[in-house]
Amino acid sequence: MHGSHDHSHAVTAKNETRMGIAALLTGGFMFIELAGGIAANSLALIADAGHMLTDFASLTLAWFAFRLARRPADWKRTYGFDRFQVLVAFTNGLALFAIAGWIVYEAIHRLIQGEAHVAGGIMVIIGIAGLLVNIVSFMLLRGADRENLNVRGAAVHVLGDLLGSVAALIAGAVIMLTGWTPIDPLLSVLVALIILRSGWFVVSESAHILLEGAPQELDTRDIAPDLVSNVPGVNEVHHVHVWSITQSRRMVTLHAVIGDEADNNAVVQGVKGRLKDKFNLDHATVEIECRACADTTDEPHRATS
Repeated sequence: MHGSHDHSHAVTAKNETRMGIAALLTGGFMFIELAGGIAANSLALIADAGHMLTDFASLTLAWFAFRLARRPADWKRTYGFDRFQVLVAFTNGLALFAIAGWIVYEAIHRLIQGEAHVAGGIMVIIGIAGLLVNIVSFMLLRGADRENLNVRGAAVHVLGDLLGSVAALIAGAVIMLTGWTPIDPLLSVLVALIILRSGWFVVSESAHILLEGAPQELDTRDIAPDLVSNVPGVNEVHHVHVWSITQSRRMVTLHAVIGDEADNNAVVQGVKGRLKDKFNLDHATVEIECRACADTTDEPHRATS
């Protein structure tokens, strides 16, 4: 397992570096966009600046999560600190809900109030600059581990910023050409809905991991019959539990009833090998039983095939 742990730490270090650079870019441009939004009286720019503020906090927290995950396990936290990444992803997802709600509220308020003067030229300039910054940040995160929920949650935040910059750019161009200012809050609502949809996927997946759910693509009902059919000496499998520490760290525990002539070590090796090859589960705890299950007072288990 040392090789996989070394690889995991290398991936975490790469994720940490890219996340830190993206956080600095986002935080630096946030002040420029806020100033431009106030000067242009643009809700699209101000909303995106507010989004970038929470993104800066989220990216910084995600960076800290990767840094913390590099710490070794101890007697209090035997699985280490990897799960903190999932907790941060869940928190970032909830923050996306709040951001989307605020943008929609402000857009409706502005539409009810009626037209307001919006400087389309400033919006276009800030939109182009923001688009470039967010493209760089997004490409940085795409170069990280895209299967990592923490990276995906952060990428959704940056993607929301990118879409906000596009919306500001389009709104500014429309206002310059036609003078139709409602395009500003309307495009803000569209961006909010996209953010909301992306945030839902991050929240639901991270919550599933935090609730010790089995990996989404794995049907745990297939494990027991597969092991009985393919591992010599295994008569029955029960008490199967599968969960994830992170997306890449999956755990499984199970009880295996073996025949009287079966070799314990050979069965354990066979079960672990099958779990890895068939189900991509490489961290397994296997309890061998010859008669009654130690966790129950039932009669001895009957062999199944």
